[in-house]
Parts: sequence; C-alpha cells; structure tokens
Amino acid sequence: MRFDLTDLRLFCEVVDAGSITAGAEKSALALAAASTRIRGMELSLGASLLARSRQGVTPTPAGRLLLKHARAILAQSARMREDLGAFAGGVSGEVKVLANTNALTEFLPEALSSFLADHPHVSVDLEERLSDEIVGLIAEGVGDVGIVAGTVEVGALAAYPFRTDRFVVVTAKGHPLAARGRVSFAEVLEHDFVGLDRASSIQRFLTGRSAREGRPLRLRVQLRSFDAVCRLVECGVGVGIVPQTTASRAVKTTALEVVELTDDWAVRELKIVVRAMDELRPYARELVESLRAA
Repeated sequence: MRFDLTDLRLFCEVVDAGSITAGAEKSALALAAASTRIRGMELSLGASLLARSRQGVTPTPAGRLLLKHARAILAQSARMREDLGAFAGGVSGEVKVLANTNALTEFLPEALSSFLADHPHVSVDLEERLSDEIVGLIAEGVGDVGIVAGTVEVGALAAYPFRTDRFVVVTAKGHPLAARGRVSFAEVLEHDFVGLDRASSIQRFLTGRSAREGRPLRLRVQLRSFDAVCRLVECGVGVGIVPQTTASRAVKTTALEVVELTDDWAVRELKIVVRAMDELRPYARELVESLRAA
C-alpha cells in the first residue's frame, strides 16, 4: 500500500469535516479528484476507510487507525519542514490555532499580529470552534494550540491562563431591560435577539443554554461580528449578548445600554491548551509563550 502526504492530509480533512466535499475544499482539491484518492486508498488497503451515510462520513475501525498514523506522519513532516525552513527560505513554520469566538474576535487579532510581526517566516492557521470541541481536537493532534473557556474540563492537556472577560447584555436606549443593572439569561430570553451566525461557536453555546432553560432563542437577525450586533441593537431590532470588551468599545460611539448577566457562565476565563509544551514544534512553543506574555 502506498499513500502520499496529499492522501493523508485529505483523509484527515475529510474525517474532521465529516464530509468528502468539505474535506476536498479544505485540501484545495476538486471533489472528483478527492473521491478518486479516497477510493484509491481503500482499494490499496483492501478495506473501507469511511462509512458513508446521508449525514456525511465517519471513519471505520481501519479509518480510525489510519487517522492516528496519518496525523503522526503529517506532524513529523511539518516538523521536518520547519527544521529545514531556515535553509530553504520562505515560510519555515505553520501553527494551527483553534479558538472560541470570544478569543478569536476580541483578543487574538492583536496578539497574533504582534507574534507574526516578530516571526516573518511563520504562518498561523486559525479556526473557530466550540471550547469542548477544541479540547478534543487538541488531544487528537488536529491543532497545535487551543484557546478555550476556563469552565471546560481539559483532561490531560496542559493549560495556561490567557485572558479574562465576561458576557453582558446590550440594549437600545428605552428598552425594557435598559434600566436594569443586572439580569439573568432566562429573563433575557423573553426578548428578541440580535446574534451572530448560527454556525459561530458562541451562538451555538447560547442556543444550547436556551435549550437548558426550556425556551427558544428568538433570533431576529444573524450577523458576522459583535460590532455589527451592537449597531443593530442600537436600532432597536433586539438585544444582544457580547463580550464586555466589545460593549465598552461600542458605548463610546453608539447609544447603547449595558446590563450585567448574573449567570456564572457569563464570566469567561480563557485559557491556552496544548497536548504538552515539550511536544510542540519550536514556533508553536514560541507562540504559546508570546500569548502568555502578552
């Protein structure tokens, strides 16, 4: 059996995405070419690697074993490229970072820009995920560095403090909640919401919390950024839940009221997670040290 690095990378992307179509797109391959490669791998092995259904694909027992080896081989290949990059010129390292919405929108842009300015031969692959998903993916070796909510159990991963923020409610002037100093999430659910796209990790989190309360999240409109949420809230479309850092910035230029959320989960202690510092490639280790020091 002969699998090349493109085969292995494609297979990992397909499994992570749960779809050959999405995996092909992330691997920059045409769907037909990706399907041919996957089928060729199965024929070469003499066993099915993926169980296919209407919901997508999942790895078979043989596929799970291949996935473990593929990730180890790709990690070693990346380490080799990084070690030799100084001699070859160009980008000599890549770090894959998985972050929740709060970290990605509020804290990472500035922190990463500083790191990348100091490391011109390094690139960062940044992906947004839910905190509990990030823990699992870092443990599996899918990403190098994760930024997650402090409330998530990280198991055997190494964890380091990153930032502290909290979620607050923003309302238009004159809204029934505007005069309240503090309010619970259950009370906020009585009102229409302006939120982020349903695929965003924070919106999925809030939807899950509303389900626990036994009430629907009445989303009037979904947007791409917290700043856009604040602008629509100002226009009276609904209320929004955003990081306090966003709200503090927004009240300087918009007519908004900020109301504290009383729920324990509203306080967000963010932390950095990795499998083990001594297992990280040099540039990934330097990124973690840069994030901790920022």
